[in-house]
Amino acid sequence: MRKLMTAVALTCAAPLASANTLSVCVFDVIGANGDVFNLMRDYALNLKAEGVDLELKPYTDEGVAVGDFNAGQCDAVAATDLRTRPFNRFTGSVSAVGALPSYENLETLLATLAQPKAASLMKEGGFEVMGIFPVGAGYLFVNDRSIDTAGELAGKRMATLDYQKDAIHMVNYVKATVVPSDITNFAGKFNNGSVDTAYAPAFAYEALELYKGLEPDGGVVDYPLAQLTAQIIVRDEALADETAQKAREIAFSMYPQVMDLIASQEAAIPDDKWIRIPDADIRGYQEMFRENRLEMRDGVNNAPSVYHPKMLTLMANIRCASNPSASECTADNRE
Repeated sequence: MRKLMTAVALTCAAPLASANTLSVCVFDVIGANGDVFNLMRDYALNLKAEGVDLELKPYTDEGVAVGDFNAGQCDAVAATDLRTRPFNRFTGSVSAVGALPSYENLETLLATLAQPKAASLMKEGGFEVMGIFPVGAGYLFVNDRSIDTAGELAGKRMATLDYQKDAIHMVNYVKATVVPSDITNFAGKFNNGSVDTAYAPAFAYEALELYKGLEPDGGVVDYPLAQLTAQIIVRDEALADETAQKAREIAFSMYPQVMDLIASQEAAIPDDKWIRIPDADIRGYQEMFRENRLEMRDGVNNAPSVYHPKMLTLMANIRCASNPSASECTADNRE
């Protein structure tokens, strides 16, 4: 009888063990040796203590990673929020143009999203966000240092991800020329002179050799156009709610580790390559970006409707808490 009871117990436990083993399609432009994949290894190690085993599969093509997830080849996918936005418009709006001008603002946002009271917003359409990691601020890399204002972008060729509707709208807004690209080829286009500008976080300076495209007269505009993140999307039924919440808390607990990495990547760009812009110009850009966010929230003036209103309001509140004197904080059309 005891053997029978043991066999029944093991049989009942087997599905639970299986349910807590998740295959994850992980996008890292470098592959299994890249920083994102190594970060996911640490995340998996932390989750193992919670009874969840992650089987990580590296992908150097983000579109293929997401496609395999959609096809059921993986239980979860780790990719940039630019690609995961269709799974969750709310968290996909974290990278809204100009919405988080500092890493302090980003930390406040991610701490808020990791709290249990935000759990309902992590679910949408049968999918759930089980973790968000910073990738770094997105900067404008230019092959000519004279391109230091929005006006100077008019007529310039910009490598633009063909699935990033908000970026396409902004490029058109400043009257630059969209050159359709993807993560696998935008760096090559910038480095060989096919485009004048490219948009990327600091890690691309060395990892994707964007320093080649900066020679001899280029630079990196020292203004964060957006805060890019990697998001882990899982099918809603794959994890219990309590486990998914713990996974998000674990991801946020790794924030200092991730930011140390980002700081080292930004420090790797020589100081003379950064293009500083005046504070007065920055204030003008902030209002320009805000107007564009409103358009892309409401889908007006030929803008795509891509940003989630609740996320824009949350980020506006964070900005105004850190800078209450900003004109946007008393504007009639606050986000």
